[in-house]
Amino acid sequence: MSRQLAFDLPSGEAFRRADFFVSEANKQALTAVEAWRDWPEGKLLLVGPEGAGKTHLAHVWAEMAGAEVVSAAKLIDADLHDLAEGPVAIENADRIAGDAEAEVALFHLHNLLAGKGLLVTATTPPRDWGLRLPDLLSRMQAASVAQLDPPDDMLLSAVLIKLFADRQIVVAPNLISFLVSRMDRSFAAAREWVKFLDARALALGRPISRALAAEVLDLPDGR
Repeated sequence: MSRQLAFDLPSGEAFRRADFFVSEANKQALTAVEAWRDWPEGKLLLVGPEGAGKTHLAHVWAEMAGAEVVSAAKLIDADLHDLAEGPVAIENADRIAGDAEAEVALFHLHNLLAGKGLLVTATTPPRDWGLRLPDLLSRMQAASVAQLDPPDDMLLSAVLIKLFADRQIVVAPNLISFLVSRMDRSFAAAREWVKFLDARALALGRPISRALAAEVLDLPDGR
């Protein structure tokens, strides 16, 4: 019954600084974000794989700097002058490459934010985005870069625990180690496994466990 009740509660990710687990894979990026007052020209580019913690760090910075967080794709509909009254974090800037209107919007916002504070997230460096606006490319390439690396075992374990916790699910440590040793080494894979196991457990009316994960993988439990 308690497992069923947990599904009735809303799930959502926690983006507080206290919820950000630090490892060698992200320590440099966290240090760069926390030193935001010293960013050259007041801007920083956070680069890392999908689900690596860029959004989490963007919200950590937003809390420290009093910044707004907005998707690059939504800049077309935004009041740029109003948005630029304070620091801004722009997420997924690489996804607007090739969209002329969106590129122009990001270019203008960049200029309006001069010295006020700008954090930009992307999965790759600007040279790989495919930007068509040369002035925007040059400005993005001029930003200091903080890299989030693929997860090590410690970080991947912590991310799995957090993803389950975001769904208000507590799991046994042996499940975490079991998944880490068999899943793809990515945060995206961690998200998919948590989502899938949660749905599978609900469908079967069973708790999320190492035995359930082994069944899903068609492997012996190996206790």
